[in-house]
Amino acid sequence: MEFACSHVVCNWSPDGSGVLPMGPEYDNIVPGKQQADAAPPPLPPRRLRKPRPTSLPLYNSPSFQPPPAPLSLPPPVPPRLDKLEGVTRLKANVNVVSLGVGKLVDISQDSGMETFQKPVICGKCSSALSCLSSLQKNVWQCEFCGGENSVDESLATLCIGQRAGVRSDDLYLPRQSEDDYQNLEDTLVIFCVDISGSMSVTTEVPSSNGSLSYKSRLEGMQDALYRALSSIKQQSPHRRVALVTFNDEVVIYGDGTSTPLTLRDWALVDYDHIWQKGVNYHIPHCIAETYHHLIQRVKELREHGATCLGPAALASVAMASRYPGSKVILCTDGKANIGLGEMEQAPSLTPSSFTPYFYTQLAIEAVEKGVIISVMSFEGTDCRLADIGKLADATGGRVNIVSIGTVAREIQSVSEDNVLATGVKATLLASDGVYFPYEDENNHKLVKEIGNVTKGLEITFQFAVKPDFMETFLQKGMLPFQLQLSFKTRDQHRITRIITEQRPVTTCSRISASRLNMAVLGVHCAQLCASLTMEGQVQEAQRQLKAQQDLLQQVSKWRPIQKEESIYGNWMETMTTICEDITTESQALSDEAAKVVYQMKRASSVRNNNNSCSTVEIQKKITKKKKAAMEAV
Repeated sequence: MEFACSHVVCNWSPDGSGVLPMGPEYDNIVPGKQQADAAPPPLPPRRLRKPRPTSLPLYNSPSFQPPPAPLSLPPPVPPRLDKLEGVTRLKANVNVVSLGVGKLVDISQDSGMETFQKPVICGKCSSALSCLSSLQKNVWQCEFCGGENSVDESLATLCIGQRAGVRSDDLYLPRQSEDDYQNLEDTLVIFCVDISGSMSVTTEVPSSNGSLSYKSRLEGMQDALYRALSSIKQQSPHRRVALVTFNDEVVIYGDGTSTPLTLRDWALVDYDHIWQKGVNYHIPHCIAETYHHLIQRVKELREHGATCLGPAALASVAMASRYPGSKVILCTDGKANIGLGEMEQAPSLTPSSFTPYFYTQLAIEAVEKGVIISVMSFEGTDCRLADIGKLADATGGRVNIVSIGTVAREIQSVSEDNVLATGVKATLLASDGVYFPYEDENNHKLVKEIGNVTKGLEITFQFAVKPDFMETFLQKGMLPFQLQLSFKTRDQHRITRIITEQRPVTTCSRISASRLNMAVLGVHCAQLCASLTMEGQVQEAQRQLKAQQDLLQQVSKWRPIQKEESIYGNWMETMTTICEDITTESQALSDEAAKVVYQMKRASSVRNNNNSCSTVEIQKKITKKKKAAMEAV
């Protein structure tokens, strides 16, 4: 767990009454606009002094020596509100915690950790006995909810040990049976490829001899698949790979060695029928045995027909569902216009309300089965990426827009075997009286189903203190936090990792810029505002962006902004530009904007990702479009 602030700020509130000073610790205001009705703070009390005499004797004697000057001057009186040019209250919540889930589930890096078989759980709030717990006569009063639990003394000694009062990080490894084991190679990579008529569109590309030639989207996709298959064969020869194509029908080629299965007509609108066909389609051979068969299948592809994207995605997920940790790589260049999940309707009809539901339901199904879906579309097309991107967003995959020149590199990247864990669930506990804005406004316990985890994944949450508990927490001085991370490893072992620590409590008036982690705040702002934008809460996203931008500006007045912190500023500007382009809550995002928003939802600190360049590039593109539109007007 990594916190954005060194302390828990207990008097922050959503209305902005919690003020973050950026300078001396007694100062609770920052320069800005004057509030007309704001009352000045009282002057600090003065020391009592003896009455002065009405007259003082004159010392003319040359032997008189004035008293020595004090070695240090007393601190200056805090500036009065009515003497400043004005104040602006900052509304950003700095109570943010970041969970580096990609690192936490990789237990191969933590071989020295203490391991146990089963945690001791509180019967009221389900927190675990930890280094912060204390027992009296074998009774544990939970530090999170106050509930009393009877605990065996030997168990307490084992769990608390000699670490009382310090941070603990423990692994719980239950006994496993041989039936629980799964071969790491028993996963699938399924290429689900659009071969509709629009894939025949050509683009001018440089050839090897320097001259220009024209290549169709399908030809670019075929070249990309050749490279990806070759790479998988070299790096993971025992892995299984399958091919699915779609136009006005779905063709399941599998590993290329058996007769293809075709779904058409009424079958394209029957969810259960497609699912059963996919689940029952076996992929018995590894790529070392099927490489040449797959290459031949790819070479024979021809573009024609419509785009039944939904049924193809459903069949692919069904095939992969038998093997947790499998991947579906979906490549398309147009809207789904036939079968389940179709997006194109007659002009007189409104878009089907079933369309977003279909992709949401399929994403839930994929998460439950441990399947990761990545979505790619071609630049210059309209695929309604905001809708089909839900498949990648929910399952831990990637959303990207590619060109003929970049599609090979992107497909090779997403097909890499980087799945670390599946079925991941995070439970974050804090003291009763803490709540989680935008998540659970009433509970001090937050449960988040994460699903699949790949390398570099970070998730962030903000928390706050209910006003009625502020004085109590200030008297306590410290607040406990506990993360319970439950997940399945690649070999299907169920593991629970529990991290417990405590943080000091303070008020806004005691926090300075040096105590802030702008990396955590920047990542959280990107993730939160992207989620709000996708949910249609654009105004709230803009409010959060403004609060964080004000905070970053104030920090810059008191210390230099680091290079990576300026990148977080670029993220905020990019999201601000996207939000400004949305004039109504029902307005759909363009594919370019949807790509960036989905990337921001999975943003991670700069040291762990490479998406900073892409966001800057997309911001430039959006700015150019707005400028061109203004010039046209």
